[in-house]
Amino acid sequence: MKVLACPGQGSQTPGFIGSWIDFERFREAFSRLTFFSGIDLEGHGLFSDADTIRDTAIAQPLIVAATIASAHELDSGSWDGVAGHSVGEVAALALAGVLSEEDAMRLVVKRGQEMAKAAAKTSTSMAAVLGGDQTEILTALQERGLYPANFNGGGQIVAAGQTELIQEMVANGIAGARVVQLQVAGAFHTPFMQEAVDALAEFASTLSVQDPKISLWSNKDGRLVKSGSEALDLLVGQVANPVRWDLCMNAMQEAGVTGFVELAPGGALAGLAKRGMTGVEIVALKTRDNLAAAKELLSRNA
Repeated sequence: MKVLACPGQGSQTPGFIGSWIDFERFREAFSRLTFFSGIDLEGHGLFSDADTIRDTAIAQPLIVAATIASAHELDSGSWDGVAGHSVGEVAALALAGVLSEEDAMRLVVKRGQEMAKAAAKTSTSMAAVLGGDQTEILTALQERGLYPANFNGGGQIVAAGQTELIQEMVANGIAGARVVQLQVAGAFHTPFMQEAVDALAEFASTLSVQDPKISLWSNKDGRLVKSGSEALDLLVGQVANPVRWDLCMNAMQEAGVTGFVELAPGGALAGLAKRGMTGVEIVALKTRDNLAAAKELLSRNA
């Protein structure tokens, strides 16, 4: 069984589209997705600096467009399932046939805008907590007034909350763990995003959905979702709830996944999979040079 993984916010780097834009299928798909978004994604992906593409309202549609476009460079139908991390779930719903590409781009633009607005209301941030006992870490976060935003597996939890509380945790640390501040615009996947959920739910109610045509795992609890409307509801609610990528990886492995390709801009999820999915062959589409290996993996793991 072969799956595609769709990366989340933070995977983009300045100029990363340059590695792909000469590929005809990627370029055509990316141009189409750019048109649907109403944003100059090609310009941002090629020329904008790190601060610009870190802006949530730009980063989210940019990543989703690159992810979907990179899937167009793979052989259609060569994968059996898909999962996305955070905003990557928007791309996953498009690749699973739940949303049209146009609606996926409209949704991710709205998602980015509403999350940026919610983040602007309070100064919040995030930090990765690496290693340590999970129960003890969760207790430490609760005591500090912080939230677990991402359970990434491999001993990695991302904490989120008010900026001063995150900075205090980074300065003082957590026993048995390493704490690293992340360069993000807000406390995503926490109650700080509830206003964004409300606005996104209203927008999502106008979209047409279909049931998934391939296996689709949810960030909510890692389970397979067979209803398109449920998949969309879970995606919307996920904006203010923790990402359970650890449970997604567990469920994929239990389902018999043997091949895992992380779409562009790849790297982070492949790294987590190498630590959390024993015996699974893994390729990340970091650049166009990885495309041949991804195609070979998908053809082998039939």
